Amino acid sequence: MPKITEIFFDCDNTLVLSEELAFEACADLANEILEEQNIPDRYTGEQLIQDFVGQNFRGMMVSLQAKYDFNLPQDKLEGYVTKEEDKVIAKLLEKAQPCVGATEELEKLFQSKKYDLAVVSSSALRRVRASIKKVDQERFFDEDKVFSAATSLEKPTSKPDPAIYLHALKKCGKEANEVVAVEDSKSGALSAIRAGIHVIGYVGSYPGDDKKIEMTKLLKELGAKVVMKDWSEFEKCMSEIEAS
Repeated sequence: MPKITEIFFDCDNTLVLSEELAFEACADLANEILEEQNIPDRYTGEQLIQDFVGQNFRGMMVSLQAKYDFNLPQDKLEGYVTKEEDKVIAKLLEKAQPCVGATEELEKLFQSKKYDLAVVSSSALRRVRASIKKVDQERFFDEDKVFSAATSLEKPTSKPDPAIYLHALKKCGKEANEVVAVEDSKSGALSAIRAGIHVIGYVGSYPGDDKKIEMTKLLKELGAKVVMKDWSEFEKCMSEIEAS
């Protein structure tokens, strides 16, 4: 097996505890859209997380339209995408925290210079940059090493589409089997696995043991090589992948 030379990190709830904050803002907008369509259902941030975790807002809106059988004109959708981005960034800049132990592991990796490091996210680039900047992680990543499925691609998409991982591989000049991705969600793990990349699952941001156990099982079934509950297990997980 080729040597692992690069690590791709998902951002939301893998490096930065941002999903809950983002989904609060998304729920407000989703409910505004449902009201406009005369659909009586309403979402809380928590319900949105259950239905759409790992998708970006654009992906969520596609799913919402399919679920409730309505169509948003493209210009209207783009307006909502921009509005959502602004709302989420404001919340992140106010409240975002790093995932427990993530910054310490990044610091070690950065100092060791053993691997190249990149961020590969579904979220809009402005949002990803705001997140990692707020928690002082941006210093670990070169400016051209932060990739967004919503912004970096010619045709915006969302994980589980592998397009953003394939794009990141190309831009970083890597083969899939030289790279490990760290992902916390079903859609994120699938995106990396479909691109042929080894995946370390991370379940540390999920609330409660039951949810952690459920997600560990799911990520392993999807094809994650190993799953970690805590960032302190990262080195051990990397060694397992490199030894296999």
